[in-house]
Amino acid sequence: MNIFITGASSGIGEALAHEYAKQSSLMRGANSMPESRTVIGLAARRIEPLQKLAADLHAQYQVTCAIYPLDVRNSAALQAAAADFIQNFGAPNIVIANAGVSRGTLTEHKEDISAFQAVMDINVMGMVHTFQPFIASMKAAGQGQLVGVASVAGIRGLPGAGAYSASKAAAISYLESLRVEMVRDNIAVTTIAPGYIRTPMTAVNDYKMPFLMDSDVFAHKFAGAVKNKRRFVVIPWQMGIVARLMRLIPPFLWDLAMKKAPHKKRIDWDWL
Repeated sequence: MNIFITGASSGIGEALAHEYAKQSSLMRGANSMPESRTVIGLAARRIEPLQKLAADLHAQYQVTCAIYPLDVRNSAALQAAAADFIQNFGAPNIVIANAGVSRGTLTEHKEDISAFQAVMDINVMGMVHTFQPFIASMKAAGQGQLVGVASVAGIRGLPGAGAYSASKAAAISYLESLRVEMVRDNIAVTTIAPGYIRTPMTAVNDYKMPFLMDSDVFAHKFAGAVKNKRRFVVIPWQMGIVARLMRLIPPFLWDLAMKKAPHKKRIDWDWL
């Protein structure tokens, strides 16, 4: 099993790397077959956390890791990483576009324009840059799965989160288009829309986060949805019910409901 994960240095990406490494260790112990070996490509901007994660995964689970310090806004960097991964390990079975950023934004502030641009570039174009260089090898192998991390915030526009909501709405539509494009080539596309997951990204929120889920629990459910080749899934399931209700609320009622809703802080941010 070959897996490539962006945004792997912490949060959801780190939890996913641990989950797939643990599954590999269990499989290897169960059948002792060489083909049960898992190779995990770990991509993120910060090399030190990637090195530590790779060392931890090897020590705990004896998995092979390849690290790629890169910025998902740089398509050439992802082209090079994909070429290296494919050359050394073959076509990936699963590519997970997880790198993302969230920051409070308000259109009225001129200084937020750069934040809008960065959020869209990372959360949307970063996903395109991640998937594109792997598709040809997946087609040649006759199989593969592309997994994009969206968000419940992409279902309806949230106050103070114009950039984030817009980016995740775009990601959801993009992934649906990609899914129907890839079906003839036996390449599955899965959209995972997290609710509130306990990560450094949500740690800055000073408002109540319903159904907050630990990242390791989320990663286990994520891997199960990917294994079953779900097309679109919200995790946790309670937020899936909320998401369906959000779609049904008429605009005038949504406006009333959001009038006094808390805003995400407009602070300097970093991303994974």
